[in-house]
Amino acid sequence: MSAVETFLRTHRLRPLEFLPFALAVGAYFVFPDYLALGSQVLIMILFALSLDLVLGYAGIVTLGHAAFFGTGAYAAGIYAVHLSHEPLSGLLVAAVAAGAIGLLSGLVILRTTGLTLLMLTLAIGSMLAEAANKATALTGGNDGLQGISIDPVLGLFRFDLFGRSAYVYCLIVLFLAWVFLRWLVFSPFGRSLTGIRENIARMHAIGAPVRQRQVIAYTTSAALAGLAGGLLAQTTQFVGLTTLGFERSGSIVIMLVLGGAGRLYGAFVGAAVYMIAQDQLAEVAPAFWNFWIGLLLVLIALFARGGLLGLADRLRR
Repeated sequence: MSAVETFLRTHRLRPLEFLPFALAVGAYFVFPDYLALGSQVLIMILFALSLDLVLGYAGIVTLGHAAFFGTGAYAAGIYAVHLSHEPLSGLLVAAVAAGAIGLLSGLVILRTTGLTLLMLTLAIGSMLAEAANKATALTGGNDGLQGISIDPVLGLFRFDLFGRSAYVYCLIVLFLAWVFLRWLVFSPFGRSLTGIRENIARMHAIGAPVRQRQVIAYTTSAALAGLAGGLLAQTTQFVGLTTLGFERSGSIVIMLVLGGAGRLYGAFVGAAVYMIAQDQLAEVAPAFWNFWIGLLLVLIALFARGGLLGLADRLRR
């Protein structure tokens, strides 16, 4: 039996795993007026999935993951403005650019641990944000990168005013990324990442190439975050400095913790709940929506360790 056959036999897709995508397809028909928000939710889910690989599985704590998201957004935007309007190649450019930054920075910062590592992830994000701010001719500086035009996907599906094509486009990219990540975390490589997170000393003792696998995971995570950033640039046709900011890094950590880190599906729950709550609370109480989000997180931290999925598991038991 081949390795592929063994993997498929051991890790068959369960029908329940398709529930998030079934809900997303249903939302396309039930909430046609909210497809623009839906696209943002799907992009943030992909971004949270990329963070889950390093934070939830490899145990690498970071507060600068927006550096890769923003790199992908700017790379896709600059590619569209100066080279080609073709969207799929633009996504590839976004992933490669962010992955390259992830590889170079990972080789340096993953030599450290703890608070030093955390500070270095923040520093990388701040450096890239300042570089984007200064490179006005290329990035638009504080005004943002404008004039982005994207061709129809596969030459057939134009990005329309109502966001239908953008929503379907984001959903398909998210599904493919999820399939890849599911395969990765259930592979021997993914199991080794869990071992590194649980007991790095023991993994060193058994001869596992710990740092090499951390760098690979960090680079892969960065490329996926860049993919999410590229989607944002193509669907909104604008890239601002906020894509590289600390606020976005902090928000995505909150989304992942809210849903449940290290579970692969916590990103779906956390990002959707956070984005929808933000949208609704901003309408009801524009000045205080951050307070209610903060209160929700406090309650989750006190009474639902493991996030909303962890709470659901305990209630089911």
